[in-house]
Amino acid sequence: MIVGVDVGGTFTDLFRFDPATGQFQVAKVPSNRGDEAAGFLAGLDAVGGPAILTAIVHGTTVGTNALLERKGCRLGVITTDGFSDVLEMRRRDRPHTWGLWGDFTPIAERHLRIGVPERVLADGSIRTPVDLNAVRAAAQKLVAEGCEACAIVFINAYANGANEAAAAAVVRDVWPNPHVSVSSEILPEIREFERASTTALNAYLQPKVADYIARLDAALASRAFAGRFHIVQSNGGVMPTAAAQKFPARTALSGPAAGVIAAAAIARAAGFPNVITGDLGGTSFDVSLVVDGQMALAAQATIDFGLVIRNPMIEITTIGAGGGSIASVDAGGLLQVGPESAGSRPGPVAYGQGNTRPTLTDANIVLGRINAERPIGGALARLDVAAARAAIAEHVGDPLGLDAMSAAEAIVRVADAKMAGAIRLVSIERGHDPNAFALLPFGGGGALHAGALMLECGLAAALVPRFPGVTSALGCIIADVRHDRVRTLNLNLDGLDAAALSARLAEEGRSAHATAEAAGIPVTGIDVVYELDMHYAGQTHTVAVPLPVALGEAVTEAQVRAAFETAYGRVFSRLLPGIPVRIVTLRTAAIGRRPPFDLTALAPAGGSLDAAARGTRPAWFGGRWQETAIWSRLDLPVGAVVQGPAILEQPDATVVVNPGLAARVDGLGNIILERAA
Repeated sequence: MIVGVDVGGTFTDLFRFDPATGQFQVAKVPSNRGDEAAGFLAGLDAVGGPAILTAIVHGTTVGTNALLERKGCRLGVITTDGFSDVLEMRRRDRPHTWGLWGDFTPIAERHLRIGVPERVLADGSIRTPVDLNAVRAAAQKLVAEGCEACAIVFINAYANGANEAAAAAVVRDVWPNPHVSVSSEILPEIREFERASTTALNAYLQPKVADYIARLDAALASRAFAGRFHIVQSNGGVMPTAAAQKFPARTALSGPAAGVIAAAAIARAAGFPNVITGDLGGTSFDVSLVVDGQMALAAQATIDFGLVIRNPMIEITTIGAGGGSIASVDAGGLLQVGPESAGSRPGPVAYGQGNTRPTLTDANIVLGRINAERPIGGALARLDVAAARAAIAEHVGDPLGLDAMSAAEAIVRVADAKMAGAIRLVSIERGHDPNAFALLPFGGGGALHAGALMLECGLAAALVPRFPGVTSALGCIIADVRHDRVRTLNLNLDGLDAAALSARLAEEGRSAHATAEAAGIPVTGIDVVYELDMHYAGQTHTVAVPLPVALGEAVTEAQVRAAFETAYGRVFSRLLPGIPVRIVTLRTAAIGRRPPFDLTALAPAGGSLDAAARGTRPAWFGGRWQETAIWSRLDLPVGAVVQGPAILEQPDATVVVNPGLAARVDGLGNIILERAA
């Protein structure tokens, strides 16, 4: 018995699956912001309790929220003399590109970034051995200043980590806890700022993430859980909790990544290889592109301005537009939705928990699209429509001269426009035709807006999963095991020592394979894949070059050259003959393939239109009330077609079928929204 748990800003979603019987159970409970562990355990109780489970896989936003809210720890940095301002200087970028204003506060204060005598040259030779007495004094000062974690970042440590290793031994002897991050252990890769930022952010998150996981471990142990507990990584793989406590930076986009994993699997099974995923939760809208059934991985991500993590991550674009996003009229008289969110506490006005400012969810309730008598999540008996309408009238309608209904519709339209902008960012602006893609919405609110976004962006269709509200939790249980390693090489391709490169490939591959194997998660096999970052001499940018070799196979100079020319030509449509080629970095990934999840287990077993019909109620579309058919979505049989306007209700989400659209149930129980014939 395995359960996936996705803790979001508003709800905690669970998907429990028994591979022996094919039976599953879903649940959605309110998150407990500030004490996410409480919501986590309440969710487990909703699916039978921890004692019956053999494995728990968790997608978490604890690290993401800590970075966005700057609520990590008090951090100290020990670095090479003269390089203590790297985190503050960054890449000399600005918060506002064309402005001369704006400031940036590093995660470590300047007096807590201490330089010590040492120097490693770019070729890896040690010019100045590290002064261990200075290191000890620096560590003692940082402890006295109340620092909870320490990052050690020496210049050129990617080429030779000996000075860092010696310094780390001294710091760990002094430091009162295990929270010491060393750049040559975290990211032994060229590029000074990215290595420093990734290491510092890893240390910044360690106390918070480690404490969160430790509390979960203790609570699970007290509840007779004897199974395996794993965390989803930002790269779409899973890792043991011990690894997550040591490398918390790898969990920065854990929750959103799990949803994209499930969305890609659902889309492939449904015959939609090209989809744009849209995860609308309580606080944000996360968009990702799936092309030919494959998710896009980025080499690094900027979580917020100046906060760069260079680890492989599923490429996700996030905007502050969720169900809990607050609607307001700014000083210029313009309606804004987000980025400020009411979260789960106090939540939307209609929740009756003390919030007085209207949210996107309040607008959908007032428009009749969300059933106030049957709110998702099950924590509330009913929603206060009158309070939501009054808040919208006061904060949006009156300032804009609109009645409450027009103001509610305006809130939804502004939110739709923001979400459509994010969809265009990952499609049109990257050369993709939206008409060749389907939208795959999930999260608690994604299906509410799917039809409007499909029409707004010119998408071919919308594919709504069987359980859109718990898609990220499903992604947790189907995610592969994955471990990534990186190593800077700095080699010329001409005259390449192929034997030495082959030996390095084998060494890195065996290490990654062993780590994936040690995770203790059942897999059908472990694949090792290699990729080189390469460029022409004189260039600063690199292209990712997949190497067509397996673990233990030798590689030749001709193979590497052919792979580079293929990759470079695909990106730039031309080659540069006569210019030498350089190999910069080797990336190695060991991927433990999980047994395939049979999505037919989610398909409807029977059902009928008569059983699914729930009558009608008025809903507001296009500036007027329209009598709208209400259906129990999970009771609709395969092949059923519902004409809009219609609303399909289920415990974890609501699907809105706009006028002019039709909804069809496919063989896996997905809803396909298309333009009506």
